[in-house]
Amino acid sequence: MPSKSPSILLSVAGHDVTVTNPDKVYFPEAGITKLEVVRYYLAVAEGALRHAGGRPNVLVRYANGIHGEFFYQKRAPEKRPDFIEVVALRFPSGRIAEEVVPRDAAALAWIANLGCLELHPHPVRADHLDHPDELRVDLDPVPGVEWPQLQAVARVVHEVLDDMKLVGWPKTSGSRGIHINVRIHPRWSFEKVRRCALAIAREVERRAPGIATSKWWKEERHGVFLDYNQNAKDRTVCSAYSIRPKPDARVSAPMTWEELDACDPGDYTLRTMPGRFAAIGDRHADMDRHPCSLEPLLELSARQESEGQGDAPWPPHYMKQAGEPPRVQPSKRAKEPSGRRVSTKPLLEIAKAQKKEDALAGLQRWKEKHPRAAAHLEPKDELVDSMRGRSSTWWRVRVNLEHVPEEKRPPQEALESDYDPWAGVTFTEEEVAAWKASQRSKAKARREAKKS
Repeated sequence: MPSKSPSILLSVAGHDVTVTNPDKVYFPEAGITKLEVVRYYLAVAEGALRHAGGRPNVLVRYANGIHGEFFYQKRAPEKRPDFIEVVALRFPSGRIAEEVVPRDAAALAWIANLGCLELHPHPVRADHLDHPDELRVDLDPVPGVEWPQLQAVARVVHEVLDDMKLVGWPKTSGSRGIHINVRIHPRWSFEKVRRCALAIAREVERRAPGIATSKWWKEERHGVFLDYNQNAKDRTVCSAYSIRPKPDARVSAPMTWEELDACDPGDYTLRTMPGRFAAIGDRHADMDRHPCSLEPLLELSARQESEGQGDAPWPPHYMKQAGEPPRVQPSKRAKEPSGRRVSTKPLLEIAKAQKKEDALAGLQRWKEKHPRAAAHLEPKDELVDSMRGRSSTWWRVRVNLEHVPEEKRPPQEALESDYDPWAGVTFTEEEVAAWKASQRSKAKARREAKKS
């Protein structure tokens, strides 16, 4: 094991910040160290704080670099400098945690020293936790969709926002997608903001049905999915200037609409963004000067509901909502006369693994065992899901055989890898009590939904 390099002390915004093991390599392919990550955030601090500052942030920690295990840390570390601010949040599960609220460049440097490559702020200010001031439009391409199609869907989003008198601020996600944020007046609840995001998704799908979808279940999606559930309470998205865990250290780059229509997301990295920022500043510098009203979107949502488009599925760990359709995958919605659910889509579960590369290796082994079936799979038929565990993610791989002739479809077999994310996990009495309370609330909501 390589020896640790000596810690260094940085003076930032009137505070001393210790960078431990500064020569530790976080991006092996690019040779980028922890100290370079810290210095990057200092170089773009003004822009990064505009988007993540003053907000509670989830810490996503890559302590061993981008190829090591990472985990989500909602609770701020108990040992932290006096200048690190925290705020207590209550989650849908009923649990409460104090999360970090960065206010200055020193806080960003301290967060980066923890191994946090990305900034994951909630869409609320620390002093106004129940009313978001940001609506988030997340464009998520299904496998096989190329960058030009995302740009085309973004143009449709721009048109919808203009028609709704909303100002959109686009950015590359730093991964495969595009994020478009709208600064709003903090007057509406999370539920209202999410419903407005759903209205946008459905309107974009109506205008561009061949390339965009609002469908929540993966087996129903095509083209670019508009993930309206990123606006549900407790969901976070990497903010502008965040470094993504990609070999070239891409970053989430704020854009003008004109730039977005012509850009290559690979051009914006940890090593190129500081120069861009020094030359032109933050493309979203005026964002806070243009808060918008959601009233036009709420009217659109009401029209959609009157036409039969009610609520859409919530993420699986959320309480069942009144008016929400059955939270059952399309592949399992059909029932036999006995009431037993039967599959309507030929899905096979292939692998469950702690690491994505292990899950994908399982998929590759399955393909090699069943080449006749694999030859008929389309990119969107390979369903690779990031699943949230207690504090970290794990991966599930399924395949949809609907494009495979029936005589070539293999049966469900033992999984290529069968990771149990809950093995060895123990819970505190507080967590057990919170879970029981959430189950009671869910049962009550289901009873009320049936009555209505």
